[in-house]
Amino acid sequence: MDWTFHEGELDCKDVRALLDQHFAEMRAGSPPAACHVLPVDGLKIPEIRFFTLRDGGILLGCGALKRLEPGHGEVKSMRTVDGALGRGVGKAMLKHIIKEARIEGIGRVSLETGSTDQFAAAIRLYVREGFTPCGPFGDYADTQWTLFFTKAI
Repeated sequence: MDWTFHEGELDCKDVRALLDQHFAEMRAGSPPAACHVLPVDGLKIPEIRFFTLRDGGILLGCGALKRLEPGHGEVKSMRTVDGALGRGVGKAMLKHIIKEARIEGIGRVSLETGSTDQFAAAIRLYVREGFTPCGPFGDYADTQWTLFFTKAI
């Protein structure tokens, strides 16, 4: 296993394909008012650091850290390529994002995810990694389609 993390790579063809798939699937599975997936250009703002995980150069997944306010960050755009599901990619990416948040002096990370079966594996991961349910944060609205989690790091 030769897993390596990279920062940036938003212009790589394989990354764009994964993000396009992620965007389409999130939009198909949630009502527009409750779907907060970011398109590629939305991930290019200065407050967001975007990461990829590769195995010998092959893309396995991605995720991002958004700085919300001093001491508070948000996990965004977590996605594993279909062929790497079940290999621990999500867990590895989440741990990397948390490590980078700590380096930046962030003491709490939060996330928003969907509430339907489509998000069950992600929710299990977040709970296993110590995230606890919380209320909406930032500009998010509380809807039946959204769940919110947070973790002190």
